[in-house]
Amino acid sequence: MINHLRPAITLVVAMTAVTGLAYPLAITGIAQAVMPAQANGSLIEKDGAVIGSALIGQSFTSDRYFWSRPSATGPEPYNAAASSGSNLGTTSVKLKDRAAGEVARLTATGMTQPVPADAVTTSGSGLDPHVSPAFAEAQVARIAQARGLEPAAVASIVVQHTENPNFGVIGEARVNVLELNLALDAL
Repeated sequence: MINHLRPAITLVVAMTAVTGLAYPLAITGIAQAVMPAQANGSLIEKDGAVIGSALIGQSFTSDRYFWSRPSATGPEPYNAAASSGSNLGTTSVKLKDRAAGEVARLTATGMTQPVPADAVTTSGSGLDPHVSPAFAEAQVARIAQARGLEPAAVASIVVQHTENPNFGVIGEARVNVLELNLALDAL
């Protein structure tokens, strides 16, 4: 019996050491050496303090800032511990009511129709830090008025911070909301 158990136990211990220890440590070491900023969470600092990550959205509610898309993480928006999609399908009445409520809220703030889709829908993870250039541009007039700036100056910041699709074809054009708001504060 021991002759049958010894190889099995040896294999479990060896594979645990390789796949549970050696491989993760090697990949972590390579990531730290090749791209340390990304390996540590793509953190964004201001005045020496970490204020967020380029990978996780934040909730902005002031008229002086660009607003992020809605978050599906529950009562606390952009809570990474509760990351998940809403799982509401296109025929869901709850989804239609939520989207209609968001359209009404945004229209009341002065946003013109049609309201961009990402302004009223959540991302798959509920943590997306980006909005479409259309949603960012739709907010320019509100922010310019709240800050006493020319709309062209705010629109210029949107253009400067618009990221194109990766390699020109993967993904869509997008704007990181935290970086956009930091650029606004730097004016």
